Amino acid sequence: MEKFTKVTGVAAPMPLINIDTDMIIPKLFLKTIKRSGLGKNLFDEMRFNVDGSEIPDFILNQPAYRNSQIIVAGDNFGCGSSREHAPWALLDFGIRVVISTSFADIFFNNCFKNGILPIILPQEDVDKLMDDAGRGANAVVTVDLESQVITGPDGGKIEFTVDAFKKHCLMNGLDDIGLTMQKSDAIDAFEKQYRAATPWV
Repeated sequence: MEKFTKVTGVAAPMPLINIDTDMIIPKLFLKTIKRSGLGKNLFDEMRFNVDGSEIPDFILNQPAYRNSQIIVAGDNFGCGSSREHAPWALLDFGIRVVISTSFADIFFNNCFKNGILPIILPQEDVDKLMDDAGRGANAVVTVDLESQVITGPDGGKIEFTVDAFKKHCLMNGLDDIGLTMQKSDAIDAFEKQYRAATPWV
């Protein structure tokens, strides 16, 4: 998993509440078990017409936001079914941070396991960042995980909290497999001892 320390980029405003995982990546695209390749289908039904042409009004289709790495979202982001494909699609598109007043629990935890930082803030702070994000190409925001500070386009700063263990994993690029592999010496020693003690197995 790619390490997360600091992200600076244009923030895309998505004030819609209850953006669920089927909106993030429709069930049609859940046939793969690969983490890559889903970015092109992120928000598919919101981004594209039936004929495959882009819907110009959708925020990520607008020139200023095509390369956004940060989303400022409405309440209850990531609700619905617990598909891990949702953070896969966000990450593959290039999204590293999602800011909202609340997230669905499973989606929230899946983000951390896939290198995305979900940030929960009070409504007034989200409203400020949503307003900042409306500046288009000037909506450059910096999210610093180490200091736990968001810096807006005008230099204003907003502090956020994050679980210490999840922060450690993100900053060191450790997903569940990475955490397990940190114990590889102990695992190898156990397997060697087990084989010696049970040669008949």
